Amino acid sequence: MLTFTFTLATMNKKITRPIRVLVAKVGLDGHDRGAKVIAAALRDAGMEVIYTGLRQTPEMVVNAALQEDVDAIGVSILSGAHNTVFPKILQLLKEKQMDDVLLTGGGIIPDDDMKTLNERGVGKLFPPGTTSTEIASYIRQWVNEHRNF
Repeated sequence: MLTFTFTLATMNKKITRPIRVLVAKVGLDGHDRGAKVIAAALRDAGMEVIYTGLRQTPEMVVNAALQEDVDAIGVSILSGAHNTVFPKILQLLKEKQMDDVLLTGGGIIPDDDMKTLNERGVGKLFPPGTTSTEIASYIRQWVNEHRNF
């Protein structure tokens, strides 16, 4: 009975540890400067950041997210493969019952494609020129609203 009461009390708490974000470059896209800048900015905003490096598969990204117990995945994509990469990551997150992990990202993604991906369950997508403060604020707000510990 004591454990049950503790579990209920724990479930109603807001996150008290640093937010964990996995920053990933998926596919053959070899331009990672933006991803590294965002990773550093999120770290400066007080988040724990895991950067996967270049040429990751969606499976590698989701497995790393599971192992690292992240709150959010941020995918940087410039290759034009966003309509393949984001749905595949969403599918894998659902298969692993990780529906409470934010999938967000940014790069060269046309507005119409951003809208379609948002409708499919991808979080806010950020175009070039978005401030790191806006990205960090969005992640922090989403995690505080959707992840209870």
